[in-house]
Amino acid sequence: MSRPAASGPRILIAGMGNVLCADDGFGVVVADALAARALPPRVRVVEVGIGGMHLVQELMTGWDALIIIDAVERGAPPGTLFVLEPEPAEAVRPDQAWAELSDIHYTVPAQVLAMAQALGVLPARVLIVGCQGAAVDELRLDLSAPVRTAVTGALDTIEALVAQLHAAEPGPASWSATDARPA
Repeated sequence: MSRPAASGPRILIAGMGNVLCADDGFGVVVADALAARALPPRVRVVEVGIGGMHLVQELMTGWDALIIIDAVERGAPPGTLFVLEPEPAEAVRPDQAWAELSDIHYTVPAQVLAMAQALGVLPARVLIVGCQGAAVDELRLDLSAPVRTAVTGALDTIEALVAQLHAAEPGPASWSATDARPA
């Protein structure tokens, strides 16, 4: 007897950041915690660190939605969570050199999105769950207290976004990287 095919969108969740630089490791810490939770079928969690090429390679297998988890600089108090939905036009800057986009040693979400769009593998839905860091340039292995506290809220936010995507509810079409909504 064969099992029925899994239904629902294919959702890739990617934790980005550098765990050696304090709060910059937020995305990796959240991805590691999220991977230990029960998620719906067709949802995959990966940790890509600071090398965005791995994420682009993952996107090449075909996904309906992408949720990136990362530290962000939004001028908010440390630990503030944001859910951002970049517009496709924001993902690619024509003046950005291909060499900059393909640097496999250090990549930020905008570069990954630009490369994925240029390759035709950018999912229809892209969300960024970001946390305002307190210390992203310090050489330190742990998160600051406010960012560590925000991890639980980020996990809950991501699970709610996954549920929303699975329920095919209308998403936050008005959200953009320039018009962020705190989570």
